Amino acid sequence: MILRACEKEIIQSLNKKKIVHIPGPRQVGKTVLAQKIGNESGLKTFWLNGDDADTAAIFENATSTRLRLLFGNYELLIIDEAQRITNIGLTLKIIIDNIPNLKVLVTGSSAFELSDKINEPLTGRKIEIFLFPLSFAEMVNHTNLIEEKRLLEYRMIYGSYPEVITNPGDEKSVLKRLSDAYLYKDLLNFEKLKKSSVIVKLLQALALQLGNEVSYNEIGQIIGIDNQTVERYVDLLEKAYIIFRLQSFNRNIRTELKKSRKIYFYDNGIRNSLIANFNSLALRQDTGALWENYIISERRKYLSYNNIWANCYFWRTHAQQEIDYIEEREGILYAFEIKWSMKKKPKISKTFLKAYPENEYQVINPENYEGFIL
Repeated sequence: MILRACEKEIIQSLNKKKIVHIPGPRQVGKTVLAQKIGNESGLKTFWLNGDDADTAAIFENATSTRLRLLFGNYELLIIDEAQRITNIGLTLKIIIDNIPNLKVLVTGSSAFELSDKINEPLTGRKIEIFLFPLSFAEMVNHTNLIEEKRLLEYRMIYGSYPEVITNPGDEKSVLKRLSDAYLYKDLLNFEKLKKSSVIVKLLQALALQLGNEVSYNEIGQIIGIDNQTVERYVDLLEKAYIIFRLQSFNRNIRTELKKSRKIYFYDNGIRNSLIANFNSLALRQDTGALWENYIISERRKYLSYNNIWANCYFWRTHAQQEIDYIEEREGILYAFEIKWSMKKKPKISKTFLKAYPENEYQVINPENYEGFIL
């Protein structure tokens, strides 16, 4: 069992008399983690799976009296895939307000279903702790730093989904199964989309744009849909935790890009599976983009698991001056160049320095990256 970085925080949060919500992509281990917490809690636990047909019946016409009869004698209620249950937010509100000694843990794999249903009813009543694919730090803790650094190329190609890591030699078939509609199953159900091929083409186009600015209009022309539809689907794919956007930073300079964005994948393996490219780094033309995606996604995990609040951006001007990644934390800008090749030492843009003199600058490369994500 690989110890998850957020497990301790989840257990501590259950004692705060709030709903603990674990969102995250499909197949990253939410169910396994919830089971582990329940089994090791020593509490009398009631387990429900939102995918089971009879679970919905339990919550039909839910009243405080009925819910107390169902769960009042238990100490911990765990609902897996809670987004499947109609009116789950209102039901959880009734539970937390009327059964004060019951700890409640819920998981969900799609923000557009679960978050929309629970955010408003549970205002001030929930704690959200995101679960990612396995992180560099989690794997270092599980093995050691030397072993995980040795596997860097492997992670850049095959990613860090638990099933990939626990099935060495079978990575391609695992990733093919994950990327063949399974990861965006919730999206297809939610939007009632019959043409999943459009979503696949969009994801493939985004995969090929990795590390570059993304033009919705250009992608729409490539796959045959209008740019408004592209934007809507990108938003849904982000809420399905397959991709995430990085907006451009702009404050002082007229030539800064104002509304541009880059799009990254939560996992390198899913990205490579979508374009069916598992070649070694020596045979690839996109190594720099893979490195950038790996580092930025791992940094996202690091910030989340360490409860570090930061606004994250990239920076670029119309003259193509750029910085790969910027964090704004407590009024200070931290600028990072993410470079796979160390042959040429990068220099920070003089335009950026003049406009934003209060900054810290660092180059992240294969020799020093562990200090950035560990």
